[in-house]
Amino acid sequence: MPETLRIAVTGSTGLIGSALVRRLQADGHQVTRLVRSRPAAGRSDVLWNPDSGEFDAARLDGYPAVIHLAGEPVSERWTAEHKAAIRNSRVAGTRLLAEGDAALPNPPGTLLSASAVGYYGNRGDEQLDEASGSGNDFLSGVAREWEAATEPAARVGIRVVIARFGIALSPKGGALARLLPPFKMGGGGKLGSGKQYVSWIALSDLVEAIVFLLHHPAISGPVNLTAPEPITNAAMSETLGHVLGRPSKVTVPAFALRMMFGEMADGALLASQRVIPKRLLEAGFQFRYPRMEAALRAELAADS
Repeated sequence: MPETLRIAVTGSTGLIGSALVRRLQADGHQVTRLVRSRPAAGRSDVLWNPDSGEFDAARLDGYPAVIHLAGEPVSERWTAEHKAAIRNSRVAGTRLLAEGDAALPNPPGTLLSASAVGYYGNRGDEQLDEASGSGNDFLSGVAREWEAATEPAARVGIRVVIARFGIALSPKGGALARLLPPFKMGGGGKLGSGKQYVSWIALSDLVEAIVFLLHHPAISGPVNLTAPEPITNAAMSETLGHVLGRPSKVTVPAFALRMMFGEMADGALLASQRVIPKRLLEAGFQFRYPRMEAALRAELAADS
């Protein structure tokens, strides 16, 4: 691919998308945002609305790459309505994008589409890599359909990269932003037994991994975007407390989490995924922050 690229991005205002857009623009790439509302005259944004089925795909003809990051957050109580929104935002949105790209006279060379380590389900301390099978819970099922929705693009020869994200560590959003207030007040600690593994990655490393994948055309299919050293929830809590200089002795019992969050407690907060980024490591990607303490210190310092 050429040094300066035209790159289309969905989810460009989210935690990962906004950091990625800044990184791409700093490198001189032209970023086109795919948005759900019809853009105002004179703007370079492209309409892409999974709810209405509208996608101005012709505007992306000849683009080297499309990066698909959009999806409904999973960190709320899973009512039937919210579960439908989680699934539909991922599956329908990805299918609309893949079909639109595939129908172009000059389809994009690369479609990098987000997925998540929830694909693997609750697997205890089993070490997982990209060759490991899927789980059998709600998030696993969503991830399988999400990834399968890229098939129209792959069938016409578009290089499809499935980026299975771990928890992105950043004080600007996501899990870490929700943990910081109680931990800073000395009320932080483990969830349930704390034995469940957390597959995480510093936001800065996540952005660099996406850029790395864009520029390595031999890589396709699923790629785990997680740090090489997953950590238990108990160890993560202890590390965060240490970095903040606060105690982290509180335990939130599993039954209390289930009362507060219902199915989401077992499906997300108490689920264990010990995921290794085997393909990234084999391709030569260098993590700047492979260990959680250094990652936390760096991300917190960047926000200060």
